[in-house]
Amino acid sequence: MTATPPTDPQAFLRGLFDTAVAAVSPAVCVPQHLPAPPKERTVIVGAGKAAAAMAAVVEAHWPADKPLSGMVVTRYGHGAATQRIRVVEAAHPVPDAAGAQAAAQMFDQVRGLSADDLVLCLISGGGSALLALPAPGLTLADKQAVNRALLKSGANIHEMNCVRKHLSAIKGGRLALACAPARVVTLGISDIPGDDPSVIASGPTLADPTTRAQALAILDKYRIEAPAAVRARLESPDCETPKPGDPRLPESEIHVIATAQQALQAAASYAREHGVTPLVLGDSIEGESRDIAYMHAAIARQIAQHGEPAPRPCVILSGGETTVTVRGNGRGGRNAEFLLALASVLDVPAWALACDTDGIDGTEDNAGAWFGPDIKERATERRLASADFLANNDGYSFFAALDQLIVTGPTRTNVNDFRAIFLPVSG
Repeated sequence: MTATPPTDPQAFLRGLFDTAVAAVSPAVCVPQHLPAPPKERTVIVGAGKAAAAMAAVVEAHWPADKPLSGMVVTRYGHGAATQRIRVVEAAHPVPDAAGAQAAAQMFDQVRGLSADDLVLCLISGGGSALLALPAPGLTLADKQAVNRALLKSGANIHEMNCVRKHLSAIKGGRLALACAPARVVTLGISDIPGDDPSVIASGPTLADPTTRAQALAILDKYRIEAPAAVRARLESPDCETPKPGDPRLPESEIHVIATAQQALQAAASYAREHGVTPLVLGDSIEGESRDIAYMHAAIARQIAQHGEPAPRPCVILSGGETTVTVRGNGRGGRNAEFLLALASVLDVPAWALACDTDGIDGTEDNAGAWFGPDIKERATERRLASADFLANNDGYSFFAALDQLIVTGPTRTNVNDFRAIFLPVSG
């Protein structure tokens, strides 16, 4: 039986997003990857926007008669109820003292372990800022200054985390060194385009293939005026992270348990069930938000005008992490910026949604936004010039004025951005 195409495009788009997020929730992806309890203790450590939810799922599935303790760090407002695992909340995306204190306490959790103990590390996107223990010679203020500059620079997540690893006392495999000789198992929910596990939360329990020379080159590439202590640290051999094959690292294994591709596959299945052809562009799209929007608009135009590369009704789906080089002083994350740029050039009847799967677009209180084919008319009625808002990096204010923000609250998972453009059979 052929499914009937959706008659409510907004509800269809929201259904796509909710389905994508549900497919990568800790409740779905953690249980099947839990290791067997060891002979002795199991210590939980971890960080990220999904860390508390992951810890709660571990508790729910761990044998009641087996020792379980430890702590995880998550963003303010992203906590979950736990009994045996301590949950600490800290700041993101710019670290604070709570995150630095928690990182120091995490070392206390793994000291004095034996080869019969297990360290289960739960990491997800956001962990880099949340585990903010400055390396020797640096202050929290130094790390905050570099973090703010990186966030505004347009650097991608691989570049940002390369720098962060080399300025940290815990990231880039340094926590793993402290766990030895205990066995370490890491479960990661990936917000990284390409799903490199060593980049998720800056890989606190994984060997780091990047170098301090690369970190210095990234600062130079984006013309970041780092504090003198930061540059001195990166110029010192002492800041180098443990590399693959380092004999000091304990026995370790890593499982990437949730990815953007899984979320996109779930959304694609939802689309088919509703009589819509999904066109998945990719799970690891990177680049400036507005440039990615222009590319998506060109594909939408090709579908609407020529039925290529997929027939209507069609929904264009994509994931990954775009960037925004901040030049204005407006409010808005990369998804709002994407939609604002898309709305300015999309000249065929379409509905669109762009949200962060963690429920937070940048530093705002919305997950993202949506719009329909009447957006230009509505903006004109309210005297909203999209070009002015785009120049000021103010997508949040634009969509708030049109009452088209999407607010979900924390989803307690994170596989990065989710974008969907729906093209009906006719306008």
